Amino acid sequence: MIAGITTAILLATFLGGVAWAFSKKRKAEFDAAARLPLEDQSENTP
Repeated sequence: MIAGITTAILLATFLGGVAWAFSKKRKAEFDAAARLPLEDQSENTP
Protein backbone atom coordinates (compact mmCIF):
# COMPACT_ATOMS: atom_id res chain seq x y z
CA MET A 1 0.00 0.00 0.00
CA ILE A 2 2.75 2.46 0.94
CA ALA A 3 4.73 1.51 -2.18
CA GLY A 4 1.75 2.33 -4.38
CA ILE A 5 1.25 5.73 -2.76
CA THR A 6 4.96 6.50 -3.06
CA THR A 7 4.94 5.50 -6.72
CA ALA A 8 1.92 7.70 -7.41
CA ILE A 9 3.53 10.70 -5.68
CA LEU A 10 6.81 10.26 -7.55
CA LEU A 11 5.00 9.83 -10.88
CA ALA A 12 2.99 13.00 -10.25
CA THR A 13 6.18 14.87 -9.34
CA PHE A 14 7.93 13.67 -12.49
CA LEU A 15 5.01 14.59 -14.73
CA GLY A 16 4.79 18.00 -13.07
CA GLY A 17 8.49 18.58 -13.76
CA VAL A 18 8.08 17.58 -17.39
CA ALA A 19 5.08 19.89 -17.76
CA TRP A 20 7.07 22.73 -16.15
CA ALA A 21 10.10 22.18 -18.37
CA PHE A 22 8.12 22.08 -21.61
CA SER A 23 5.63 24.85 -20.80
CA LYS A 24 5.48 27.78 -23.22
CA LYS A 25 6.04 30.26 -20.38
CA ARG A 26 9.56 28.89 -19.83
CA LYS A 27 10.59 28.84 -23.51
CA ALA A 28 12.06 32.36 -23.55
CA GLU A 29 14.21 31.67 -20.48
CA PHE A 30 15.47 28.36 -21.85
CA ASP A 31 16.25 29.93 -25.24
CA ALA A 32 18.27 32.65 -23.52
CA ALA A 33 20.15 30.04 -21.49
CA ALA A 34 20.84 28.01 -24.63
CA ARG A 35 22.52 31.05 -26.26
CA LEU A 36 24.84 31.76 -23.30
CA PRO A 37 27.77 29.58 -24.50
CA LEU A 38 27.68 31.30 -27.91
CA GLU A 39 27.83 34.87 -26.64
CA ASP A 40 30.99 36.94 -26.81
CA GLN A 41 33.23 36.37 -23.80
CA SER A 42 35.51 39.41 -24.33
CA GLU A 43 33.61 41.55 -21.84
CA ASN A 44 34.34 39.04 -19.05
CA THR A 45 38.04 38.68 -19.87
CA PRO A 46 40.41 40.72 -17.65
